[in-house]
Amino acid sequence: MSGHNKWSKIKRQKGAADAKRGAVFTKLIKAISAAARDGGGDVDGNPALRLAVAKGREASMPLDNIQRAIDKATGNLPGVIFENITYEGYGPGGVALLIEAMTDNRNRTVATIRLELSKGGGSLGESGCVGWMFEKKGIITVGRSELDSTVLEVAMENSAMEIIDEYEEVIVIETKASEFNQVLEAIERLDVEILESSIEMVASNEIELDEEATYKIDALVERLEEDDDIQNIYTNVK
Repeated sequence: MSGHNKWSKIKRQKGAADAKRGAVFTKLIKAISAAARDGGGDVDGNPALRLAVAKGREASMPLDNIQRAIDKATGNLPGVIFENITYEGYGPGGVALLIEAMTDNRNRTVATIRLELSKGGGSLGESGCVGWMFEKKGIITVGRSELDSTVLEVAMENSAMEIIDEYEEVIVIETKASEFNQVLEAIERLDVEILESSIEMVASNEIELDEEATYKIDALVERLEEDDDIQNIYTNVK
């Protein structure tokens, strides 16, 4: 998902993905793992991890599951070595795909990705084939409230790169990756609901798809996200 269209895609895919409790836990575990990988396993010192853990506890996720996700991301599971690998390729319609995985068996993971891409009308590419299209940014999605003007002010004061104020339900804030924690901590101090917060790869140039192509890429992404090894998938779809 890219920054500008993040909320639209969340809404489009959320219904089916969250229908089962297991799917909810998978999504939350991946958020915890990603936050720990990017900012370390200290909940007090990592606001993105703190928020992800809080959402896990709200969903009644067992503490053992949460700690295992953190340990997996930070390399603290004895006897198991996980690698962070980014795969690049193309989806139907030439859509650029950036797939971040955390795996203890890269052969298994790449075989799964190659198979799903082939089934979905895409292909696995060489390293660097689409990575140049993406830039690492912080994305914070805040629910609308009577404090909208304060959210905008605080985001600007803390050097947010861009504030997307076009949605009825949310405000989306883009930051530099290096300033993500600073902005997130400032927003956390307000009495607002932070729906999503993560460091992501955002496409510099996005493409528009027709309804059929959009359905195909959404279906492909959904199948890939069912694999526990796959942490994040980014596209250049508008």
